[in-house]
Amino acid sequence: MPEGAPKKPAHLWLAAKLLVMVAGAFGFGYALVPLYSVFCAVTGIGTNERLLHAAKVAASGPDLSRTIVVEFDTSTPGSGQWKFRADQPSIKVHPGKLYEASFYAENMADHDIIAQAVPSISPSEATQYFEKTECFCFTPQHFKKNEARDMPVRFIVDRAIPADIDRLTLHYSFYDTGRVAQQATPDNR
Repeated sequence: MPEGAPKKPAHLWLAAKLLVMVAGAFGFGYALVPLYSVFCAVTGIGTNERLLHAAKVAASGPDLSRTIVVEFDTSTPGSGQWKFRADQPSIKVHPGKLYEASFYAENMADHDIIAQAVPSISPSEATQYFEKTECFCFTPQHFKKNEARDMPVRFIVDRAIPADIDRLTLHYSFYDTGRVAQQATPDNR
């Protein structure tokens, strides 16, 4: 700085930095809605198109001549603070009929947690024929300290599922989103 020029106080520089951070945080929050829509479109989770397709499948009625076993599997990667399981290991379903299954989750931590369930279907070619109309995986789940609850998933298997698929697995990985964010943050010691 040239001699004799007025110095900017340090608090103005800090205020400018904070203003930029606030604007960035607002922009990021604003961008989350379209990013979530893109994520849903790519994964097929909870999109309007999928729900409309499920309604069309249900309207065609069940195929009572076929039975498919839907197995339920769960995991809680990197966390011993959860109990998470399906209420039953599997059910037999008729394609074209709406079913409901229930999952149990319990926060065993001594603090509140926000969790997100991430679904997957096996075999992968069955994914396009498995429609969830309601699912706890569509939104983050807020759990108070030591809270437990049953969480439903409603689904329908499309009648167009290939004849050679008679068994599929719905798997949920249940993540503590705060723990995932902590692990992603670099250690600043």
